[in-house]
Amino acid sequence: MAAPEPDAPREPEALADAETDPGVATEADPGAGADADTGREADTGTDPNQDPTPGAGPTPDTDADPNPDANTDADPNQDADAEADAPPGPEPVTVPSMSAGPDFVLRPWEMSDLPLVREASQDPYIPLITTIPARYSDAAAEAFVRRQWERAATGAGYPFAIVRSRDRRPVGSIGLWLRELPEGRASIGYWMVASGRGQGVTRAALRTVTSWALRDLGIPRLQLFTEPWNTASARIAVDVGYRREGLLRGWQRVGDERRDMAVYGLLNTDGPADGRAVTAD
Repeated sequence: MAAPEPDAPREPEALADAETDPGVATEADPGAGADADTGREADTGTDPNQDPTPGAGPTPDTDADPNPDANTDADPNQDADAEADAPPGPEPVTVPSMSAGPDFVLRPWEMSDLPLVREASQDPYIPLITTIPARYSDAAAEAFVRRQWERAATGAGYPFAIVRSRDRRPVGSIGLWLRELPEGRASIGYWMVASGRGQGVTRAALRTVTSWALRDLGIPRLQLFTEPWNTASARIAVDVGYRREGLLRGWQRVGDERRDMAVYGLLNTDGPADGRAVTAD
């Protein structure tokens, strides 16, 4: 798996296709906190995407001036000027449906994907590096799906479910996270449940999202992170055209400890990998 992302900079970004190697790319979204359902945080230990406290509202101002007309010096244009000077926030994005080869499609998450969340929660590694709940419940799974919708609605990124075409069974997840897009880079994370491994789907999904991000979205740089032992995920990244750029010590919390992460990067100016352009259809 590639390190996770926006929800929590832990969304198992990707489990590799290998039969025995989870291949999770922990490409966490550099700016994303852990999913609320697991309560673990890959970066700061706080969930930047958690839902606001139910029922929370403005606190009454007990010191308010009982005579609002008495203050005649207020500038009526002050608030408008402040809003005009504030930097624009991220725009909502629409997650498209795309083919990932002849056997798999990428599409937005649906409530019908709860069985995938259940299977992922039973994996020994995925809940450690993603926001998948470690203890499954329908409520936690539904909250996970809603968080994927919220990520798109807030412009945090594009979360995709990876679905097998022949029976429409979801087998994994891949996300393109935009937290650092103002700096010209984005992160990719992915994971695959055991029933979907060994079929080349992770590679196909990564190639599809990579090509789309570089060519159609025009993102200058893509990056993903994976643990050094995760040779299956690393092999998939290299096959698609990513280049290992170094080792980041103590980069991400996995479970109860901080672990090193290998970083892989790809520029939209890089040439083809293994004779095949990464931006090819």
